[in-house]
Amino acid sequence: MLFNIMMLIVGLGALVWSADRFVYGAAAFARNLGLPPMLIGLTIVAMGSSAPEMLVAATASMEGMSDTAIGNVLGSNVANITLILGVTALFGAISVRSETLKREIPIMIAATVLAGYLIHDGMLTRVEGGVLLIAFFALMGYFIWSAMRNKKKDVLADESDAEIPKNVPTLHAIIWIIVGMVLLPLSADWMVTGAVGIAKTFGLSDLVIGLTIIAIGTSLPELAACIAGVLKKEDDLAIGNIVGSNIFNILAVLAIPGLIAPGEIDINASGRDFYMVLATSTALAVLVLSSGAKKQLTRWHGALLLIVFIAYQVVLFQSQ
Repeated sequence: MLFNIMMLIVGLGALVWSADRFVYGAAAFARNLGLPPMLIGLTIVAMGSSAPEMLVAATASMEGMSDTAIGNVLGSNVANITLILGVTALFGAISVRSETLKREIPIMIAATVLAGYLIHDGMLTRVEGGVLLIAFFALMGYFIWSAMRNKKKDVLADESDAEIPKNVPTLHAIIWIIVGMVLLPLSADWMVTGAVGIAKTFGLSDLVIGLTIIAIGTSLPELAACIAGVLKKEDDLAIGNIVGSNIFNILAVLAIPGLIAPGEIDINASGRDFYMVLATSTALAVLVLSSGAKKQLTRWHGALLLIVFIAYQVVLFQSQ
């Protein structure tokens, strides 16, 4: 038990650190290439914040634990909105001014509906994994085209520009990319091994392992980024990190178990847990896009989201 706890702690710490270093190197390298800040934020930074979920999903799938991989995706998306934004909003109201972000939130819901349609029969096949991956690349193509075409200033672009590393030598950026690429899969394996050992001790299913311990752990980079964003008055970037991460999770990360370990999935994943993802995604859209002229998440909203997160965890553990 002690060994598993140590594996989980070391793996989680290394996973968060290596993901941060990978994003740092990739974003600095992209800036040195002259790519627009908005494009870097919508693609590289968002992808980097989902790197822990990607590596954990791949590791779990290769070990025959596809339910853990799927639970990680669904649990992370729920945690991102209820836990991460809930805690962040308690630090202060989060305003949404970016027109780009107002378009991204409906896209997140559409991606969630697509994923739900594909898994509603309790199966995730290679074809369905391929469909999710194609949708992901199509969406990335749209983001790239939109960022290159739209010359109008957006507040999200300004906030992204402020966060992208400046004056980093290209060689240093490449070194950090390599460090991240080497350490990410190793730390993901350590974390999965530790989490599974602990969860099995308490008789938790593979799905619940992914929905709880692993999902919360892989969402920690988003928590740090969101709190930092709000404290710096970069509200749009804080919510943008969550929306971008959820889109990557539901399309790119969910495709991984379908491609590596296709087959039946836990019926709760395609029912209870998918509907929780859809409900929280819709709630975010309603709270942000229908909250009057200010369009913000208030402290009251944050407390409500946090209560939902705690209630969901109670339901998951009581279902065992």
